[in-house]
Amino acid sequence: MASAPAPPSAPPKPTWAPEEPVQPWFRPTIRIRLTLLYGGMFLIAGILLLSIIYLLAAQAVQVGSELPFKIVNGNVTSEVCNFPNTAPPAEFNAAMNSCVTEARQHALDELLTRSLFALVGLSVIAFAFGFAMAGRVLSPLGEITRTARRVVGSDLSRRIELDGPDDELKELADTFDEMLERLERAFTAQQRFVANASHELRTPLAINRTLLEVHLSDPGAPDELRQLGKTLLATNERSEQLVEGLLLLARSENQIVERKPVDLAEVATRAVDQARSEAEAKGVRFRGRRAPVVVQGNGVLLERIALNLVQNAVRYNVPEDGWVEVTTEILPGHPDQAVLVVTNTGPVVPAYEIDNLFEPFRRLREERTGSDKGVGLGLSIARSVARAHGGRIIAEPREGGGLVMRVTLPV
Repeated sequence: MASAPAPPSAPPKPTWAPEEPVQPWFRPTIRIRLTLLYGGMFLIAGILLLSIIYLLAAQAVQVGSELPFKIVNGNVTSEVCNFPNTAPPAEFNAAMNSCVTEARQHALDELLTRSLFALVGLSVIAFAFGFAMAGRVLSPLGEITRTARRVVGSDLSRRIELDGPDDELKELADTFDEMLERLERAFTAQQRFVANASHELRTPLAINRTLLEVHLSDPGAPDELRQLGKTLLATNERSEQLVEGLLLLARSENQIVERKPVDLAEVATRAVDQARSEAEAKGVRFRGRRAPVVVQGNGVLLERIALNLVQNAVRYNVPEDGWVEVTTEILPGHPDQAVLVVTNTGPVVPAYEIDNLFEPFRRLREERTGSDKGVGLGLSIARSVARAHGGRIIAEPREGGGLVMRVTLPV
C-alpha cells in the first residue's frame, strides 16, 4: 500500500526583516542636540540681556544720584526745576523734593527706553541665529527630499549617503538608502522578466502565424480548413496584440529616463495617417488644427498614446457622419504645458463610466465581450505612458455623445 504524500512544506520566510537596530546607550540624537542648542541660546541671550540691563541700571543710578540743583552765592539754581528762593522754607523744601523725584523719574524712563531697544536688538539677533542653526540642523532633511525627488524621476541608482553624527536623520537616510537598493533590485528583476517574457511569448505566436499563413496559401486546401485557418489567424493576431499591449504597459509604468525633443503635432499627424484607412472604411472624417509643440520624451511611446486615442475615437463612433478632431497646442495660461486633445462623436458615455475606461480589459458595458475593437488595453497604456512622461490624461463626456480626451505633457 502506497504511503500518503507528505504535506507541503511551509513557504520559506523572508530573509530580510525590518528589525529595530541596536542603538548605543548614548548618542547625539536630534532631541539632545536641539535641547542643548536652544537651551544654550536662551542662556546666552539671558546673560547678555542681564548684563545690558545691569549696565543701563548702573548708569541710571549714577545719573539719578546727582542733585538736580546747585547752590551759588547762597541761591539755589537748577537747569531742571525752578526754585522760589524767596519762598518760605516749607514751600522751598517741597519744591526741592519734587525736583529730585522728577529727576529720578526721568532716569527711570531713560532706563526703560534703552532696555526696550536692547531687547528688540537681542530678539532680532536671536531669531536670525536660531533660523541659521535650525537650517543647519535640518539640512539633512533637504538632502533626503532632493534625493527622493530625483528617485521619482526613476533614477533608482541615487543614494543619500548622509554624513554626520549618528542621529535620527542619519538613521532615516540609511533606511531610505536600503529601501532604494531593494527597489532597484526589484525593478531590475521586473525589466529582466519583461524582456524574457517578450521573447518567450512572441516566438510561439509568430510560429503559429507563419504556419497558418502557409496552410492558407495552399490552393488545394478545403474551404472548411481555410475558414478555420482564418479564424485561428484572427485569434492569433488578437493574442499578439494582447501580448504587445501587456509588455508595453509593463514597460511604460516606469519613468522615461532618456528624453528627446518630440514635436507633438508630428506625432498626432502620424497617428491620424495610420488610422485614416480604418476611418474611411467606417465613414469617419478627421479634422482639427495641430500646432507645432515640442515636448521632451520618447517619440515611440508618445506616438502610441496618440494612436491609441485616435483608434479608439474611430472605432467607437457613430455609424454615419462621424468625425474625430485631433488638435495640439500650448495649454492656455500654462506656457510650460502642451496638450493633445482628441474629440469624437459616438455613443453617450455616462460620467460614472469614465474611470473604468482606463482600467485594463475594461470597456463600456455593451463592449465588454465579443468585441473586435481591441483588447481593452489602449487607454491603460495611454495613461501609463502619460504618467511616465510626467503628464496626465483626462477623459470627459462630450455633449451629444462621444468623448473628449486631453493629454497634458510638460514642455
